[in-house]
Amino acid sequence: MKKKKRVKEEKSPEKHDKNPPSGRKRKKSSSEHDKAEKNKKMKKDGDPEEKKKEKGKKDEESDKWKWWEEGKSSDTQKWSSLEHKGPYFPPEYEPLPDNICFNYDGQPVKLSPVTEEIATFYAKMLDHEYTSKEVFQNNFFCDWREEMTKEERKLIKTLSKCDFSQIHKYFVEKSEERKNMTKEEKQVLKEEASRLMEEYGYCLLDGHREKIGNFKLEPPGLFRGRGEHPKMGKLKKRIQPEDVTINCSQDSKIPAPPAGHRWKRVQHDNTVTWLASWLENIHGRPKYIMLNPSSKLKGEKDWQKYETARRLKMKVDSIRKQYRRDWTSREMKIRQRGVAIYFIDKLALRAGNEKDDESADTVGCCSLRVEHITLHRRLDAQEHVVEFDFLGKDSIRYYNKVPVEKQVFKNLKLFIKHKDPEDDLFDRITTVKLNKTLNESMPGLTAKVFRTFNASTTLQDQLNKLTTEGMTVEEKILSYNRANRAVAILCNHQRAAPKTFERSMQLLQEKIQKKKEQIEEAKKELKEAKKAHKDAPSDKSKKLLEKKEKAVQRLGEQLKKLQLQETDREENKVIALGTSKLNYLDPRISVAWCKKHQVPIEKIYNKTQRDKFAWAIDMTDENFQF
Repeated sequence: MKKKKRVKEEKSPEKHDKNPPSGRKRKKSSSEHDKAEKNKKMKKDGDPEEKKKEKGKKDEESDKWKWWEEGKSSDTQKWSSLEHKGPYFPPEYEPLPDNICFNYDGQPVKLSPVTEEIATFYAKMLDHEYTSKEVFQNNFFCDWREEMTKEERKLIKTLSKCDFSQIHKYFVEKSEERKNMTKEEKQVLKEEASRLMEEYGYCLLDGHREKIGNFKLEPPGLFRGRGEHPKMGKLKKRIQPEDVTINCSQDSKIPAPPAGHRWKRVQHDNTVTWLASWLENIHGRPKYIMLNPSSKLKGEKDWQKYETARRLKMKVDSIRKQYRRDWTSREMKIRQRGVAIYFIDKLALRAGNEKDDESADTVGCCSLRVEHITLHRRLDAQEHVVEFDFLGKDSIRYYNKVPVEKQVFKNLKLFIKHKDPEDDLFDRITTVKLNKTLNESMPGLTAKVFRTFNASTTLQDQLNKLTTEGMTVEEKILSYNRANRAVAILCNHQRAAPKTFERSMQLLQEKIQKKKEQIEEAKKELKEAKKAHKDAPSDKSKKLLEKKEKAVQRLGEQLKKLQLQETDREENKVIALGTSKLNYLDPRISVAWCKKHQVPIEKIYNKTQRDKFAWAIDMTDENFQF
């Protein structure tokens, strides 16, 4: 046995010692001894690097501007001083290598830089379904030809003869190269992004450093749009400094435009919250660089929005009584207005704006057409059912079968009488007139406030109903997500199932199966431990028995946690919880619920959301009710 032990020690010498004496321990060198002592000290006192990071976080927390403690700002003046560096412009176009060709009718063609750049926009999208759509193809080709030289226009006359395959392949390879970058290469890019963020991503607002939301201007490309947008494929042109208006305070340092350029205009308007503005060429609408959602200006706006929605709670009964009276008015306009407000209240529909022919065919309440509803005297054992089917905001389909009150049903029959399918359902009212009526009922009231009010009320009611004593944190989170889902369904916040959904569910189910097998094995070991303790009781067998019991209990809790995750993921497959959480739900409801039921706020809001709702997290106690 001694001989075997010697052989074993000779086969596995101490690390970093080529010739250790066999059969006895090697003495530690002084440097190793110092290292061991240092490690002991670090364990005792904590890692200095970690401490430094923790200190940095605490300093950041203490430096954070608690603007909500300073009282409400003026409704007209948004800031006293504003200084920033202006927008970051995307880099200029880098021409393709000489060996990458665009072919027309089988022949290579050298394109001018402007024409080539636009060709790359289309080439990058070749494997996307957009480029198979006729509207996209026609819009792209029309805009592309406008940017071509006279000679190129003369030659390139048909899109079907254009061959972008080499360009497409080139960008696919570039994409793969980016994916396969080394850690060091990725670090260089990360550092460059941090440098840009530091230079352009912050401004000074009333002496406080505030984060900017979208400091990078969008690069040129092809417009996609949502759904079957009639302008899909059109060219989004490069924004030049000459297109941009800068807004800053008069005494601040005006941001310098890129070399060789100048700004369209520099203004000092403290009644608006944007830092820079320009007109985009697709719809001719203004676009803005604004502050980050975590900023004072955005936070104040959110706070005010939810306070207005809370005020509606005191007025909603009288508003409901009024629109019910309107259903029987002798004036058709008033009847239509009463039914429209009822839909906005009951179904949380958006008001809907007037659209031109060049916009996507999306509608809201006031722009509903006869073809968007079907009336059923009786359907699915319910009376007076209205079947809605239309495209809402972002071309998301709204489909719902809703039982309505008898008088509403009668009015709808009256509204559609003698009308064609493409005629307006509410032809006597507009969104502007409807919001004017709502504002007369309560200052600041709009269709959106109604939507926020109903969303927040639904969340509060559902949380009160679904949360019970004795729940685990995981069960409470499932309840919260179910309450949030009720709001998302009310507001029609849908999404397509994520591409990775099936795979992630499969992996989760494999974990569940593995955990079940571990439980079976642990139960067998527990049974054996019980038998051994019964046959020959001792302190050792008792400790082993307790250990096995705890293992079975721990594995059972882990299985329950995984099964709750599976249920949650399946239920949220096609529901977008984030939209309502960020835009329609008073964050104070969630914060109060977390504090009351001892749920970490990190389980409900991620870091970005916690920054956005810092005001609510700081000011709300567990007794808050919407």
